[in-house]
Amino acid sequence: MSQPRAAFTREAPDVRRQALVAAAETVLAREGVGGTSVRAICAEAGVSPGLLRHYFEGVDELIAAAYEAVGQRIDAALDAALAAAAPTPRERLLAYLTASFAPPVLDPQLLAAWIGFWSLVKTKPRIAAIHAASYADFRARLEGLLKEAGARDTRLAAIALTATVDGLWLELCLDPATFGPDEATRIIGRALEGWLGE
Repeated sequence: MSQPRAAFTREAPDVRRQALVAAAETVLAREGVGGTSVRAICAEAGVSPGLLRHYFEGVDELIAAAYEAVGQRIDAALDAALAAAAPTPRERLLAYLTASFAPPVLDPQLLAAWIGFWSLVKTKPRIAAIHAASYADFRARLEGLLKEAGARDTRLAAIALTATVDGLWLELCLDPATFGPDEATRIIGRALEGWLGE
């Protein structure tokens, strides 16, 4: 008597869609914008090129979805840092700013993908819109934390501190031998004092 055949199961559409998003991020980090194609992404995801077009209008829409997914992961890490921080306004503010100096945000692979996303900001309107919204959300939250901590000029402080965090994060990912996360935290702490005062 023969064995009953196993039923064929397909991955859920959300799983396949997420696999394509993750593959786009991986390929973008590994190959850069020039090497990020439908064929490369589908090979990374282990699916046929036709499947990409089933879920996305094209590679541009998929890359935009990957940028949004990366932004959501970073937001989750920042939220976790705030939740774990001491309850004082200054400690919460410092935790929010320094979450970029620890995994999962401090990651050379994330930097590699991020460079690809940044390179598209000036040429792809959808990427530019995601970028603008992401940074606006970060600064708005930072302004709220600065206000709670008693800072004046919260808009300018948020712009300056965002740029400082970005610069430190970039250097930490590129060359962690120059300085470490603890030193980056000290640098941000000193910069923060200039905006908070006594």
